[in-house]
Amino acid sequence: MLKQFRKIKKGEFFVVGCDCSMGCGDYSVAQFASKNWLDVPLVWSSKSSATEMTTQIYPVLEQLYESTGVRPLVAYERNNGGVFEMDRLAALNRLDKFEIFRRAEKDLDDGTISVSNKLGWDTNSATRPAMLESLKDAIDNKLLRLYDRVTVGELLSFVNIRTSTAWKAQAEKNSHDDHVMALAIAWKLVEMSESVEERKGKTGNEALERYNQRLNQIEASKTGY
Repeated sequence: MLKQFRKIKKGEFFVVGCDCSMGCGDYSVAQFASKNWLDVPLVWSSKSSATEMTTQIYPVLEQLYESTGVRPLVAYERNNGGVFEMDRLAALNRLDKFEIFRRAEKDLDDGTISVSNKLGWDTNSATRPAMLESLKDAIDNKLLRLYDRVTVGELLSFVNIRTSTAWKAQAEKNSHDDHVMALAIAWKLVEMSESVEERKGKTGNEALERYNQRLNQIEASKTGY
């Protein structure tokens, strides 16, 4: 089901984080964040497979382009069938009305970062803590406005659990974290993507080139070079 909380405006740049259902009562969720207004006016969720999510959000992505004039950027979490659905979504994008997020990789020889051909977002032991901490900072500092009560409820149910090796942030027992994980992906896309003005009117290849430049700017700021 798609929930819309405000009118979509011309010129908005949307980034879309998607978490695929693991089954067993979990949700497939897509969080549509506006980089212009730093809010999440659209949320799609359903107790269905990643395949159904693709079928449902594909026309939404196209409609966003028609309404805003700016190609949205979308990333599925690669686990739980997400990697296959990213390929299917790419095949559906015949009119180039949206862009699919590609993983960044560092060249071991010269240290430069470029976009690979691997579609989607990897949530793993390295990226998960960082993306959740980044989202927590955004929420704590009121940088991101949320309207969806289910998402807010999941955020409130997040707790730190002690594992055998470290502390891990996750939903408390009998709760879900699908909306939170999709939101964390969306927020990372907000942080990593180019500015709204840079995005307007760009073709897929031009946007990808700008994204490569942005990744290297981020890496340079970390190293001080």
